[in-house]
Amino acid sequence: MIQQTRELDEFKKRLRESLQLRGLGFSTLRLARHSNVYACGDLAETVYFLESGQVKLVMPSPHGKECLLALHTAGDLFGELSLEGRRRRQDTARAMEDTNLRSIPCANLFSHLHRHSLLEGFVGYLAARVAEQQGVIGSLMMVDCEHRLGETLLALGRKMGRPDPRSTRIEQKITHQELSEMVGTTRPRITRFMLAFRALGFIEITPEHFLIIREQKLADYLARSV
Repeated sequence: MIQQTRELDEFKKRLRESLQLRGLGFSTLRLARHSNVYACGDLAETVYFLESGQVKLVMPSPHGKECLLALHTAGDLFGELSLEGRRRRQDTARAMEDTNLRSIPCANLFSHLHRHSLLEGFVGYLAARVAEQQGVIGSLMMVDCEHRLGETLLALGRKMGRPDPRSTRIEQKITHQELSEMVGTTRPRITRFMLAFRALGFIEITPEHFLIIREQKLADYLARSV
């Protein structure tokens, strides 16, 4: 797992460096918080590299509800389903804070990756994404909502967290509604579970409204409750 994380981080670093070279012709987009990068039904012709900020992918339902598919932070690629040949987006990508993106036309992505010896890293990146999604699907089928919330918090800590004397600190704002969309339950249940986790000392909210996750304590609790 540590080796895989290092390889993914190295791929992201090298991809970022390659996209900063002059003369590439890839557009830079600057989006305000809550702006859509693209919406469900838009033409799917572009892959995006997230230079800074945060983007969430959601799938809308005919009844107006949304399923949160993924959260992306700096260094991530998204919109890659356009490479499969779909002409229309199946999801909506929305900036959760002020965000900078690099727009890469699908027709140019593979030649860029090949030119900079990044194809192998890209395959590894996609495989890690598939593994992550399989884990989410398995969790939805086999564990209860409280356990899924705990696993979601640990995953967010690994992806978005920073080291903190108390364990891991997430500074980005993640609402209970967004957590409910990730876990697959209602917002009131998420609020109840979060209060219970705070009472048990697994999480903490700082005066700055940062989320502290005590990873080892939470992981141990989840292991005991399987």
